[in-house]
Amino acid sequence: MPIRTRHWLALMPLIHLLTESLGLASLALAATYATLALVAVLAWQVRSAAPKPQCQRPVTVLKPLCGAEPRLYENLRSFCHQNHPEYQIVFGVRDLTDPALDVVARLKAEFPLLPIDVVINPQQHGSNCKVSNLINMVARARHDVLAISDSDTFVGCGYLTTVTAPLVDPDVGLVTCVYLGVPTRGIWSRLSSMYINEWHVPSVLLAWLFGYGGYVSGQTLCLRRDTLQAIGGLQATANHLAENYRLGELIRGLGQRIVLSPYAFKTQHHEPNLDSLTRHELRWMRAIRVVRPLSFPFLFITFSLPLAVLGIALTAAEPSFPTTEWALFQTAVMARLALHFVNRLLGNRPPVREFWLLPARDLLTCWAWGRSFFTTRVMWLGREFDVDADGVMHRQP
Repeated sequence: MPIRTRHWLALMPLIHLLTESLGLASLALAATYATLALVAVLAWQVRSAAPKPQCQRPVTVLKPLCGAEPRLYENLRSFCHQNHPEYQIVFGVRDLTDPALDVVARLKAEFPLLPIDVVINPQQHGSNCKVSNLINMVARARHDVLAISDSDTFVGCGYLTTVTAPLVDPDVGLVTCVYLGVPTRGIWSRLSSMYINEWHVPSVLLAWLFGYGGYVSGQTLCLRRDTLQAIGGLQATANHLAENYRLGELIRGLGQRIVLSPYAFKTQHHEPNLDSLTRHELRWMRAIRVVRPLSFPFLFITFSLPLAVLGIALTAAEPSFPTTEWALFQTAVMARLALHFVNRLLGNRPPVREFWLLPARDLLTCWAWGRSFFTTRVMWLGREFDVDADGVMHRQP
């Protein structure tokens, strides 16, 4: 027998042992993460059901707009129906021909007693167009408590009184929220909402469960004017891809805390095609990689279903611990399915309508994560940017 063949045969037991150990580790990670994520979501629901503190301070809501999104009227109208004693809404666009202005005009006519201001200003203050829009708007804010919210957000009438309440504490510098994604019609929009509801939000809540206090969502940013001025204004975030994280980082630098409000609202998800979906998710993954460069490579442990399938495949050939392996596999799969159904029930949606999309959803998340290692380019509002290691966006020709 050739020497090379003998060496290979001698190594086979070691290779089998390594393969089985890797498979067992994959199964253990998948089962542990999926179970903890489910526990975090359930714990959050218990917290959200508790009585919430209320705040009556005057508030200015800043709403940057760009285009006529699906259900834009319904989303913006929900902010005009707040049980809050005094608040102002400032809408901002960069183009006089923006179709969102028609929706704003309709709301002004419908709510003549509500202070609604409109800012139309194309001035660019950095590569982040959303932040530039906000910088143009903030000068029109009448009140010292500011609530920045995206245009695709739909809230209940108690939103403002709840999310601004923690700002009564001078040690609190910023309040943010988690949210539930609601898709428009179409398979790509449904996959997009599953990304938020079944991967992003559970990851955030798991970090919250273990005491992490640095999460900041751009969907809701509530802060005092003096805090914003102390960090140099929104100009300090005008070139950053993850402007929300940068804002939180600067506020923590002041020695102030970030609070995750128990209020959860809904956001509209509209993806007309696969290209739109993958561009958005690649941009989000690039943002995560920027803000968490050291832990980002280990993000694979959050892909519980693909990780469990990989683990059972590696251990299937010669399983040394069949009972343990199958128990871990079943735990990972059942916890992943439970997470899917819990989110469906919380959103008052049919529980099995998107069940068949689970494999595609988890594989797309894996693809976006893997792809983000090999590109620094992102697309945002039809423009291409290169993102450097500090998260600064550079406009590409």
